[in-house]
Amino acid sequence: MENNNEAPAPVFKPLADDAFLSLGTQQIAYIKAVDLPDGAHAVAIFSADGKPMAAAPSVEIAQALLRQHELEPALVH
Repeated sequence: MENNNEAPAPVFKPLADDAFLSLGTQQIAYIKAVDLPDGAHAVAIFSADGKPMAAAPSVEIAQALLRQHELEPALVH
């Protein structure tokens, strides 16, 4: 009788598109420099699924706003 103590290999299934898009929506927000229609510069804040959330005058302020709301900022170039 063989003693096999190894756990079976995990089976990975691909995520559905909507499940993939929802990854990080509660933890991550993206920050991107944008040019406004009036020519001014701002830093836009987007949720992980791409929805616009807010704007700030600088990256530092955008990061602080996100951390106040328990989100982790990620820069987008």
